[in-house]
Amino acid sequence: MKKIISFSLFLIIGLVLSQLLPALGNSYETVKSTTNILLYICLAYIMINVGREFELDKPRWKSYVNDYFIAMGTAALPWILVSFYYVLILLPMEYNTSWEAWKESLLLSRFAAPTSAGILFTMLAAIGLRTSWIYKKIQVLAIFDDLDTILLMIPLQIAMIGMKWQMGVIVIVVSILLYWGWQKMGKLNLRQDWSSILTFSIIIVAIIWAIDYITASLFGEDGKIHIEVLLPAFVLGMAMKNVHIDNKLERTVTSSISLLFMLLVGLSMPAFIGKYAIIGGANSGATILGSQPMISARMIIIHVLIVSLISNIGKMVPVLFYRERLIEERLALSIGMFTRGEVGAGIIFIALSYNIGGPALIISVLALVLNLILTGFFVVWVKKLALRAALKRENGN
Repeated sequence: MKKIISFSLFLIIGLVLSQLLPALGNSYETVKSTTNILLYICLAYIMINVGREFELDKPRWKSYVNDYFIAMGTAALPWILVSFYYVLILLPMEYNTSWEAWKESLLLSRFAAPTSAGILFTMLAAIGLRTSWIYKKIQVLAIFDDLDTILLMIPLQIAMIGMKWQMGVIVIVVSILLYWGWQKMGKLNLRQDWSSILTFSIIIVAIIWAIDYITASLFGEDGKIHIEVLLPAFVLGMAMKNVHIDNKLERTVTSSISLLFMLLVGLSMPAFIGKYAIIGGANSGATILGSQPMISARMIIIHVLIVSLISNIGKMVPVLFYRERLIEERLALSIGMFTRGEVGAGIIFIALSYNIGGPALIISVLALVLNLILTGFFVVWVKKLALRAALKRENGN
């Protein structure tokens, strides 16, 4: 629980500090560039670890098809509900039929899709559910909905910048990465202590930024090839022969990197209050969500509560499946999927890189914070439902 509170606190501290950074004047851009590089490295580190958790029995891959589609629905429904809310409720009515407004909303609202696998697994194991059906099924669904989120970023990226030849190159690269990851899954015998994973993260970010820089130099800023760090890092982690290193140093460093990541996500937010307020990003006029005027704190709180509610209602998809299990188990499975964390924060940062800002961005960040704060409550709720289900089975009900 302390870790969850720390995540929320660091995200809020970063958000507050982001409002003060413009006061640095000429040093502002240097600081932002440095924090962005650190953020990408932290995100790569986190995604490598998410990939390391991706363990499947490949000869029985068909048995996972049903789980994948359930996970896809669990990721898709909150995403779609929040997208509709942003366009139909948050934006003026004239944007209801605007494709530009819809595609921006679809990208930003994707933050509501992924489940925080690392946080969830740790907390469920800590309350004694590691051997339960709930834990094992959540482990599969949470990883699948993270994977689904990563893969969907490709068509969303195409929607944002159009189907240029560069996107064709990105699709080919993604296909090669997925094929290689599947073929090599769990086979790469690489060192997996924190320093090695951090080194791999730096190398991945360096390669991606080198491609970005070289193609921008050759074809201009609009013609560069930009590959998001999420998939390469995830695939590398998936290909690693998972070696669990569990000691105090590993836990401390990994937690520290996650905390730094949450702080940096907060720092990456545009100034939206005070004399330095910029409603969107540097080119906010280029996006519809980014050009919207800021709303009152009271209205932001109301929107945060509603967005949190509808996104968690969307996560209830597993209740409709696994009918052979007790309703308490299915409900516990769904509530366990409420947890959000680093991957969702990464999606918000990617949306910001497309100059998507305005009230919708602030609402998304605060909704993520609220879900983080409530994670402990969700896990306790899961435990109570699991105990109730176990008691029912003992009594033969």
